[in-house]
Amino acid sequence: MFVCGSYQFDLSRPLVMGILNVTPDSFSDGGLYSHREAAISRAMQLIEEGADIIDVGGESTRPGAEPVSLQEELDRVLPVVEALKGVPVSIDTFKPEVMKAGIALGAAMINDIDALQNVDAMNALSQSDAAVCLMHKKGSPKTMQHRPEYGDIVSEVMEFLGGRIDAALTSGIAIDRIVIDPGFGFGKTLEHNLKLLGNLSEFKKLKVPLLAGLSRKSMLGAITGQDAQHRMAASLAAALIAAERGAAILRVHDVRATVDAIKVWDAVNRGRA
Repeated sequence: MFVCGSYQFDLSRPLVMGILNVTPDSFSDGGLYSHREAAISRAMQLIEEGADIIDVGGESTRPGAEPVSLQEELDRVLPVVEALKGVPVSIDTFKPEVMKAGIALGAAMINDIDALQNVDAMNALSQSDAAVCLMHKKGSPKTMQHRPEYGDIVSEVMEFLGGRIDAALTSGIAIDRIVIDPGFGFGKTLEHNLKLLGNLSEFKKLKVPLLAGLSRKSMLGAITGQDAQHRMAASLAAALIAAERGAAILRVHDVRATVDAIKVWDAVNRGRA
């Protein structure tokens, strides 16, 4: 059972997390939903298409992204979270102030690319009932793709995430509120990303649900030669590979197509059980 604020998911099939970027500069849909009404309409569309959770982001973390001020991120995110009461909402942020304010407005989950390494962020989660996604990255979004190096990437990422799980448990965050994300594209080359995806089942040893965020990412463009707007087929293939290797949550742009793909995948798996 995955406890996400007041929501509970049994994870009998992979959950679909719909991406809602309320930013002007995200790599795939920057600017489309930067106004409150457009963002709310998009969130409702994603729910109608079958999204289990809406992940609202007010600061782009694409490679090379410039940071935004705290106030700007609050101004982008909070009106949307407030309007989505009754919907399982995650906030994609690493700022403790945004976490606290969002949780106070009803956010059920925090998706933190810094994996609660900020003490105030850890405290914000430990004092709430919100779920948290702990992600691995190397460097900052502005510099992380500048020749990242690893020895054994799978073991290094697993070791980091295992340590962050232990830190979260020590702070009082229940294990059924913790999710991990290996951080595809966050300080990784194409070779690194493929190694992680191919060995994703190894992360099940950490005994918490696994989130995979592969949708429309540059690794898929490197493989297919397609730009971000034409990577749906590649994204669906990557999502199904991740699901087959144990991903419990798929963070995606194309919700309806992913939901349909998972329905087929799930029907086949149930039929051979």
